[in-house]
Amino acid sequence: MNIFNIFIITGQAGSGKSTALAAFEDAGYYCVDNLPVTLLPKFMEIPIAKETHYRGIAFGMDLRERTFLKSYRSVFDELKQAGHKLKVIFLEADVTTLTRRFSQTRRTHPLAVGDKGVMDAINQEREELLALRNEDAARIINTSSLTVHELKKVISELAADSHHRTPLKISVVSFGFKYGVPQDADLMVDVRFLENPYFIPELKPHSGLAPDVRDFVLNGEGTRTFLLKYTDLLDFLIPMYQKEGKHYLTLGVGCTGGRHRSVAVATEIHNHLKRRYSDIRLLHRDIGREE
Repeated sequence: MNIFNIFIITGQAGSGKSTALAAFEDAGYYCVDNLPVTLLPKFMEIPIAKETHYRGIAFGMDLRERTFLKSYRSVFDELKQAGHKLKVIFLEADVTTLTRRFSQTRRTHPLAVGDKGVMDAINQEREELLALRNEDAARIINTSSLTVHELKKVISELAADSHHRTPLKISVVSFGFKYGVPQDADLMVDVRFLENPYFIPELKPHSGLAPDVRDFVLNGEGTRTFLLKYTDLLDFLIPMYQKEGKHYLTLGVGCTGGRHRSVAVATEIHNHLKRRYSDIRLLHRDIGREE
């Protein structure tokens, strides 16, 4: 039997549990929302729970399942006895914040049935969850003053193993502006200011991967200074993106046709970054297009 890190994401409705689950999924966890707690041991027996490439499993559980409070403790104890590492993460917020969130999203509170209003439902839920919060939660997170991005950052830090954080996946993409910019680019640089090999008859037929074209571009006026300054900027920015919990970063390098200058420069940027980052790929989007 595989032993898993299991996180139970619970707490008050409107406190950010969906955001927390999304953060766990980004961190490499298999996530399930609103699974009846009594089915948890059975779930651990199905094939998906035996996939070893997941870093763990995160479950969203709360009072949407009205039998949750009656059953959770015995089920959690059973999983712990089986060797799984189970932690309860409890999310909450103050009444004013929760009321505002339900008003803004026009969602219905799960306990607001009949003539009961949102505020009464929030107070009832708080009372019913008190024992779970005080006795079983490994971490209590008040999201009243947290933005979505701040909450994701907190959860990402919880989800990440202290010895192995999810690496940032970097893509360096060369492209031609005449064919449109990459829609997923986070950072984009225009290298059309560099001298164009397209106008050199003996270089025009070849791409920026050819040694003669590459040398022409990289040894051109201003290219080395540009690369020094731009890679220095990237060396500053990328750790900042990592600190904010970003998992994917796409760098676009564009010239007119995406065949000469952008290819040579993108390759040079990729070679610089791969000395620092393990999960990096290089894509020449438009290199095969006819001029």
